Amino acid sequence: MQWVSTRLLTDLWRIEFAADVRSSFAGLDRFGLWESPTGLYFFDPPREGDRAFYRYLSAWQERRRGMPKIAMREEFGMAAKAIPPGARVLDVGCGSGAFRDVVPHADYTGIDPHLADGAAADGLCAETLRAHLAERAGYYDAVCCFEVIEHVGDPKRLFAEMVRAAKPNGLLCVGVPHVPSALTRIPNFLISAPPHHLTWWTETALSELARGAGATVERIEPAPWGQVDSLIYWVERCSPFKCAGVHYRGAVKWHAAALAGFALGSVANRLFGPPRQTVDEGGALVMLARAPSA
Repeated sequence: MQWVSTRLLTDLWRIEFAADVRSSFAGLDRFGLWESPTGLYFFDPPREGDRAFYRYLSAWQERRRGMPKIAMREEFGMAAKAIPPGARVLDVGCGSGAFRDVVPHADYTGIDPHLADGAAADGLCAETLRAHLAERAGYYDAVCCFEVIEHVGDPKRLFAEMVRAAKPNGLLCVGVPHVPSALTRIPNFLISAPPHHLTWWTETALSELARGAGATVERIEPAPWGQVDSLIYWVERCSPFKCAGVHYRGAVKWHAAALAGFALGSVANRLFGPPRQTVDEGGALVMLARAPSA
């Protein structure tokens, strides 16, 4: 779709977030943004953000935007409805473990290799899914992964590991940002760029992800906009123009549009909050699937 200069992304991360991402981009002059026949959009090479990057980004969000440490996403409620009482639940990339509060009726375990120092608590572990599988393969009734799979360089491997963690016919729940959506129409929108988001998802891409691991899709549907992501909705609505095809460009018009969209969108978000419509592309896609029965 386009080539994206690492110099442009480095400058934007430094200006907007005061974040130094040069170590993540070492040896690279540009990324390719590609569209796969499966419907997956991906950046190549898939350079993941490291532990220091995500700790810094989390601290920036709390300090500059007043975001709560525990962020209740709309996807949580959609998944919780499918989880029966007493089920063993694994939350992959759990962050602060906010999903636990939505499934008090379940036996919850959360894992995250980027778990902040001192955040480990009962039910939360600082480890990768691959390491967790050494003792817990085929153990869980439900395996969930919210807003995580787009951050990893090999989403196919991560989902295959989720399938391994689940019991036969166990529930698999994946929440992802998607395309087309507000996240991919805002000019120079860094949250959707490396080293943060490495993939953008469509319904067909999620279906292919499940099929490749032998899982059966029950449904894929958009999640409503909520308090966590409604700002993105309003920034896109207030942007003077929308991206189509090209998403990142080092032009004055693009920088000005991003700034105007954020300024006006912030005001609209404070005034109106999450949009009221229930039928919309939403802030994320949620896939509920079942692991193979044998």
